[in-house]
Amino acid sequence: MTPKLLLIRPVQVSDQSAWRRLFDGYAAFYQVPMSDEIAGNVWSWLHDPDHVLEGLVAEANGNLAGLAHYRCMPSPLRGCDAGFLDDLFVDPAARGQRIGESLLNELHKIGQARGWPFIRWITADDNYRARALYDRLARKTSWNLYDMALGQ
Repeated sequence: MTPKLLLIRPVQVSDQSAWRRLFDGYAAFYQVPMSDEIAGNVWSWLHDPDHVLEGLVAEANGNLAGLAHYRCMPSPLRGCDAGFLDDLFVDPAARGQRIGESLLNELHKIGQARGWPFIRWITADDNYRARALYDRLARKTSWNLYDMALGQ
């Protein structure tokens, strides 16, 4: 069931405290420690026209209920830009209302308007609820993800 009033829109400066609540929830879900410095960096990126990161929020009945952070990325084998979804999170109290799907649908429109051939993202293998959504809207690839530690 979709909320009565659902608006998917770019994140705005006035969203900071509600965005932070969602971003903290996202970090907690993935068990990643969050600090004011990290969140402040991400917040500043979202409002810096020279930074590649962009953000959408889902406003459900007047309250922020979800976020999506995305960016343009080069696809060298295609010789063009494509999209990458870094973060997608819906407030647990608002899940089951197609908010994540609405965020992805808006991102799809943005990607089409920008001429991206695809939008790619990753998720945890055990994130079953999100994967059920992703399986409806996208195709799972056969790629494996690696992280090379840099000893910092």
